[in-house]
Amino acid sequence: MDDVGRLLLRFLLVPLGAVIALVVAIAVVVVANLGTVQALAAAAPEQQGDFFFAFVSAAPDLLMMLAATATYALAVATVGVLIAEVFAVRSFVFHAANGGLAAAVGWSAAATEGGMRMLSTPISLVAAGIAAGLAYWLVAGATSGFFKPWRNRPPDPPAADRPAPETAPH
Repeated sequence: MDDVGRLLLRFLLVPLGAVIALVVAIAVVVVANLGTVQALAAAAPEQQGDFFFAFVSAAPDLLMMLAATATYALAVATVGVLIAEVFAVRSFVFHAANGGLAAAVGWSAAATEGGMRMLSTPISLVAAGIAAGLAYWLVAGATSGFFKPWRNRPPDPPAADRPAPETAPH
């Protein structure tokens, strides 16, 4: 029964951790790109209308590029999460590296000349991936794995120290 409860807990924690990691990654990207928003706010009133129109007309393309990046990044991150769950990897370094690698691969796979490369720098996206990996670790990664890790299991006692099996009287 304990195994069923742990399995159900994993099915709840892993998606919750993924959602929270995605929110953290978005927050880091927004904070990293605040300079663009500040430039818009500092522009002259007649230029603000032009900037706003350019942003609204480019929004569908931006959303498609971000969706493509997120799709590739989530695919790579899912592989890392599966490895962590199968081998009960609970290291925050593993999950942070998984997030950073997923963001870097997602950015490079979705980047096109003049498209995603102009949207954000890879450093800010990798930082967002690392932050997302750490957020995932806090929610679900610190307890990764259906089974307890092999390295934390107590060793089996030597055969000489084991109690003899009881035999029924004849």
